[in-house]
Amino acid sequence: MRRALKEPITVEDFSGTWFLLQHVQWRLLQACKVMASSVCSKLASTPRDSLDNCSLTGRENQSVISDLEGGLLISRSSFAYFFLVAFEAGSVLRALCLLLVYPCACLSHHLFSEALGLQILIFVAVAGIKESTVQGSSRAVLIKFFLEDMHPQAYKVLIACGKRYVMTAIPRVIAEPFAKEYLGAEEVIGSELQVTSSGYCTGFVKGSCLQSGMQREKALYHVFGDRHPDIAVLDCCNNSSFMSSCKEAYVVPQSRRSVHPVPREQYLKPFVFHDGRLAVRPTPATALAVFLWGPIGLALALLRILVAISLPTIGLRLLVEAMLGISIRVKGRVPPPVKPGKMGVLFVCSHRTLLDPVFLSGAAKRRVPALTYSISPLSELLAPIKTVRLTRSRTQDSRAMISLLKQGDLAVCPEGTTCREPYLLRFSSLFAELADNIVPVAINCKIQIFHGSTARGWKAMDPFFFLMNPCPVYSLEFLDQLPAELSCVSGKSSYEVANYIQSQISQRLGFQCTNLTRKDKYRILAGNDGVAPEASVKPRRIISW
Repeated sequence: MRRALKEPITVEDFSGTWFLLQHVQWRLLQACKVMASSVCSKLASTPRDSLDNCSLTGRENQSVISDLEGGLLISRSSFAYFFLVAFEAGSVLRALCLLLVYPCACLSHHLFSEALGLQILIFVAVAGIKESTVQGSSRAVLIKFFLEDMHPQAYKVLIACGKRYVMTAIPRVIAEPFAKEYLGAEEVIGSELQVTSSGYCTGFVKGSCLQSGMQREKALYHVFGDRHPDIAVLDCCNNSSFMSSCKEAYVVPQSRRSVHPVPREQYLKPFVFHDGRLAVRPTPATALAVFLWGPIGLALALLRILVAISLPTIGLRLLVEAMLGISIRVKGRVPPPVKPGKMGVLFVCSHRTLLDPVFLSGAAKRRVPALTYSISPLSELLAPIKTVRLTRSRTQDSRAMISLLKQGDLAVCPEGTTCREPYLLRFSSLFAELADNIVPVAINCKIQIFHGSTARGWKAMDPFFFLMNPCPVYSLEFLDQLPAELSCVSGKSSYEVANYIQSQISQRLGFQCTNLTRKDKYRILAGNDGVAPEASVKPRRIISW
């Protein structure tokens, strides 16, 4: 081997080189065995156990860290959350692109690495969108779908501990509103999005996605240091080694088909407000069905609106609308029209969508004008009934209501804004001071695909999205007229009357009464008071209608 290169190479040279390579290979194998044994010893120091065997007593002062996907959540796939961000914070086109690249992300996940597949979804979902917009849509839209996917056993273990931490591979800004507000998490350990100086997401993450066990162990050490969490809750398919830093490790059972999500009664706080257009969880198959139905639903909505504004009689209109898939279910006794010269009936309704007064007119078989707080000019133009805008001035609104009641019936929604969940917002008391002939109406609706209300989107599309549902259902129950001894005539205050009517409607609907108002809704979902900027210029007294 030490001979000059000019001399010919012999067989002895090859044998010596082969021996050297064999020795290096043997050394590498020994090093791998040592590393594997050390890792196995670490894993063995924290044995895994089924989550069913985790005791919940005496955990108040202990800390727990849990996987989000497949741990706290029943579903292991994060596609639905990226799709919702792309659809709500981005656009329909962005959501369609995400659906089209999803097969490529799945192939990258299985053929190359899990991090590459996740990075593709992150890039398509948030690239070019402001980080504040992503965070706002996560708080307003995604929390509902997170709550409806919580694993009951993992949730009980998490809530039993005093200090809670959540680890996820999806960006932290997406999971943090849910984890901190409805799980009481101390901190959310997730991927960090790269953001430009102007606040826009580049679509990439800082460092790498928290997919491998080594990356998760580093992130865990960055948060806890030399301290060790007491409990780790893992997905059964997760072989990450970060649980070696925990004193106890529990695995969520693999069988998930028969698992029911956490019931609403067990939430840490009531879930009242949420936004977004989609009413279904957008799995890949469901998202594809939504896009296939979209053009058909839009054509159907336009046809339904054309029927509502063109046919001359309400009876014929209801018949044709029923043939087009709209169902109206009426209970109770509908009060007859009052005679000319007398004060009309004031229908006090619960508020589910912008179309409540329209369906009320159909159920009453006569056109009932409606007071509105804030609707778009397009909705006013297409409305088959008379609409009167409120000015948020108590004096002017009182005069307008009295004038309309002298002309006939009137419909009002004292909540002032819609609520999708089984709750009633606080009723404004102004209506109780102006009318004695009050008839409460319990209104509810059922939809299949799209929500017909929004706090952050384009309100002009509210009627279209509701009518794009295949078979929307409206239920109206007319309650008995408010007795005179319970009205303001007998000395009752307007607040007592409003609260009484709210309780009567809530009992019929099976809803819960709250003290939340329109301002509370818009502050939670949109970060404002729900008042147009130009309206604040005029010196008017703001009331919560």
